[in-house]
Amino acid sequence: MTGRPLAFLVPEGIDDPARVSGGNVYDRRMRDGLGARGWQVTTVETRDGSGATRALREVPRGATVLVDGLVALRAPEAVAAAAARGRTVVLAHMVAAAFPDATAPTVAAERLALTAADHVVVTSRWTAEELHRRGLAAPDRVTIAPPGVDVPAEPSLSAAGKEPPWLDLLCVGVVAPHKGQDVLLAALDRLQGRGWTCRIVGSSRPFGAFASSVTRAAKRFSGRVQLTGVLDGPQLAAEYRRSALLVAPSRVESSGMAIAEARGHGVPVLAAQVGGIPDTVAGGGAVLVPPGDPVALAAALDAWMMDPALRRRLRAEARAASAGLPTWSGAVAALSTALEPS
Repeated sequence: MTGRPLAFLVPEGIDDPARVSGGNVYDRRMRDGLGARGWQVTTVETRDGSGATRALREVPRGATVLVDGLVALRAPEAVAAAAARGRTVVLAHMVAAAFPDATAPTVAAERLALTAADHVVVTSRWTAEELHRRGLAAPDRVTIAPPGVDVPAEPSLSAAGKEPPWLDLLCVGVVAPHKGQDVLLAALDRLQGRGWTCRIVGSSRPFGAFASSVTRAAKRFSGRVQLTGVLDGPQLAAEYRRSALLVAPSRVESSGMAIAEARGHGVPVLAAQVGGIPDTVAGGGAVLVPPGDPVALAAALDAWMMDPALRRRLRAEARAASAGLPTWSGAVAALSTALEPS
């Protein structure tokens, strides 16, 4: 590595603790890891399309550019222009066209940005296949760099071979329609007679109206559902350590960083069978249900609560799966290679 300069365009606030998201965490880890590998990283935060366009125009000719997919969606023409001047790579955390509410302009912007880029880096095999299926990026233009999993400083109860209170449920992710917290609450409403508790961890800021509706719905459960807001690293690790089951009821999911983190802690997972989630839980220790189906989710939760043998099997599988998970150093290495001219 020769210390080549790199302009990394990211959404505003990736270091803001109040805006924690899987994409922001990934961007930070890539920024820091690339710097450690010798890249001279200049991080440019952009608030909107005009800011992204201006930043891309200011990148010197011949420079290497890495553009977060959200930024690329806001300034696709500028991404295309940057690709004409120097190597330009888009880091696609998701496939915007896969969202059911994706608008025609968003789909068109994604197509322009991804087809113009020299290379696309994605976080899951599913995303790579989806881009190919939609004609957005051929396999030879795509690098898969799954998010890494940090080794916990302290094992969870499940990882230690102990049974945590099996009715303590955890859901982690920005409170948003695509994460499906409303589906979870609808499922829990069918299980009022069980003694469960549920903590929903994640920011409510990006999708305020949806988050407000989830907050109102949670009040029906008389304190059994708690929305904690954003939790930092040690606080979030403590949630994984004490929880019996991670529930991930996403409607759309490219990989599922919270799922990977739960697996690193040896915590079983109940998730929607959608997007990249099946790949993320391929090692076992998980139950998958159809997305957007509170009846199926409630049935799976009821089975978890009432079947000790099922819990023992899932905990054992989750403990075994916690070894050999992807590493952040591996993701950085894959991205670094993708940034180099072919």
